[in-house]
Amino acid sequence: MLNDNRQQYVIQSNDPKGDEGFGKFFAVVIAFVFFLGCVQVASETVTAWYRDSMDWVNETAIYLGSLWPF
Repeated sequence: MLNDNRQQYVIQSNDPKGDEGFGKFFAVVIAFVFFLGCVQVASETVTAWYRDSMDWVNETAIYLGSLWPF
Protein backbone atom coordinates (compact mmCIF):
# COMPACT_ATOMS: atom_id res chain seq x y z
CA MET A 1 0.00 0.00 0.00
CA LEU A 2 2.79 2.44 0.67
CA ASN A 3 4.10 2.11 -2.86
CA ASP A 4 0.91 3.61 -4.30
CA ASN A 5 1.22 6.84 -2.30
CA ARG A 6 4.96 7.29 -2.69
CA GLN A 7 6.07 10.18 -4.91
CA GLN A 8 8.84 9.63 -7.43
CA TYR A 9 11.52 12.25 -7.96
CA VAL A 10 13.83 12.77 -10.89
CA ILE A 11 17.31 13.47 -9.63
CA GLN A 12 19.50 15.40 -12.01
CA SER A 13 23.17 15.59 -11.14
CA ASN A 14 25.68 17.98 -12.58
CA ASP A 15 28.75 15.79 -12.72
CA PRO A 16 31.80 17.80 -13.87
CA LYS A 17 33.44 14.61 -15.10
CA GLY A 18 30.53 14.05 -17.42
CA ASP A 19 31.25 17.27 -19.27
CA GLU A 20 33.55 15.82 -21.89
CA GLY A 21 33.77 18.96 -24.02
CA PHE A 22 35.50 20.99 -21.33
CA GLY A 23 37.80 18.10 -20.42
CA LYS A 24 38.92 17.62 -24.00
CA PHE A 25 39.44 21.34 -24.46
CA PHE A 26 41.49 21.53 -21.26
CA ALA A 27 43.59 18.54 -22.39
CA VAL A 28 44.26 20.22 -25.74
CA VAL A 29 45.31 23.44 -23.99
CA ILE A 30 47.68 21.53 -21.69
CA ALA A 31 49.18 19.63 -24.65
CA PHE A 32 49.63 22.89 -26.58
CA VAL A 33 51.38 24.58 -23.64
CA PHE A 34 53.63 21.52 -23.26
CA PHE A 35 54.44 21.69 -26.99
CA LEU A 36 55.31 25.38 -26.73
CA GLY A 37 57.59 24.62 -23.77
CA CYS A 38 59.39 21.95 -25.80
CA VAL A 39 59.81 24.36 -28.71
CA GLN A 40 61.25 26.99 -26.35
CA VAL A 41 63.75 24.56 -24.83
CA ALA A 42 64.80 23.35 -28.29
CA SER A 43 65.19 26.92 -29.54
CA GLU A 44 67.30 27.95 -26.55
CA THR A 45 69.47 24.84 -26.97
CA VAL A 46 70.10 25.47 -30.67
CA THR A 47 70.79 29.17 -30.06
CA ALA A 48 73.26 28.42 -27.27
CA TRP A 49 74.97 25.75 -29.39
CA TYR A 50 75.29 28.15 -32.32
CA ARG A 51 76.63 30.94 -30.10
CA ASP A 52 79.19 28.61 -28.49
CA SER A 53 80.25 27.30 -31.90
CA MET A 54 80.78 30.81 -33.23
CA ASP A 55 82.83 31.70 -30.13
CA TRP A 56 84.96 28.59 -30.68
CA VAL A 57 85.48 29.43 -34.38
CA ASN A 58 86.41 33.00 -33.47
CA GLU A 59 88.91 31.92 -30.80
CA THR A 60 90.41 29.34 -33.17
CA ALA A 61 90.79 31.96 -35.91
CA ILE A 62 92.45 34.37 -33.46
CA TYR A 63 94.87 31.63 -32.34
CA LEU A 64 95.72 30.63 -35.90
CA GLY A 65 96.09 34.32 -36.83
CA SER A 66 98.57 34.80 -33.99
CA LEU A 67 100.81 32.14 -35.54
CA TRP A 68 101.06 34.15 -38.78
CA PRO A 69 104.56 35.55 -38.98
CA PHE A 70 103.74 39.07 -40.16
